[in-house]
Amino acid sequence: MPGSGSHSTSSVHVLQYLAMFTVGILVSSDKGSRGERLDESGQVIRKNLARLPAEVVRHEVVPDDEDAIAAVLIDWADNQRLDLIITSGGTGLSPRDVTPEATLRVLDRLAPGFAEAMRRESFKKTPHAMLSRAVAGTRGRTLIINMPGSPAACQECLDVLLPALPHGLEILKGEASDCARTPDK
Repeated sequence: MPGSGSHSTSSVHVLQYLAMFTVGILVSSDKGSRGERLDESGQVIRKNLARLPAEVVRHEVVPDDEDAIAAVLIDWADNQRLDLIITSGGTGLSPRDVTPEATLRVLDRLAPGFAEAMRRESFKKTPHAMLSRAVAGTRGRTLIINMPGSPAACQECLDVLLPALPHGLEILKGEASDCARTPDK
C-alpha cells in the first residue's frame, strides 16, 4: 500500500512507510464475548486500518474484565510484539467499563494526545464525548489506544488518528527520521 493518495472521509497521504505494521484489535464486551452481540466496532476498526500499511494479526472479543483485558494486552505487546493494539469498548462510566484501568495497569508511558484528539473531535458532534475515559500509551514498542464501543464513534476517532499513526509507530519502532525540521541556512 505504499504510495500516495487520498480517501473520501479523511485524507491520509501516504508518503513513504518503512514497514508494515502489525495490529491487534481487542473488543471488550460482556455480550459480545458470549455471542449475544455482533462485533461491529472491531469490523469498523479493521476496515479503516486497511487504509494504512497495517496487517491485523489478532482480533479478539473478551468480557469486560480488567484481568482478562490486561492479560491480552500484555501477551500481544510482550509475546506477539504487535506494533499497535486498538481496544474498543469499556471506556464509559458504567461499573463494568474497565478497559482504561486495565490499559493503565500495563502501560510504560502515557501518550495522552491520542485520547485528547479523539475526545476533542467527538465533542464537536456530541457532548457525551466528555464521558469517555479512553487512554493511550506505550508498552515497550507497542502503542495501545482505547476507543469507544460504538461503531460510529470508532469511525470518528479513526478519522482523527489515522493521519498521525504511521509516523508515530515508526518513531516508536525506531525507524523514523527526526520530526524536527531545521531552517535552511
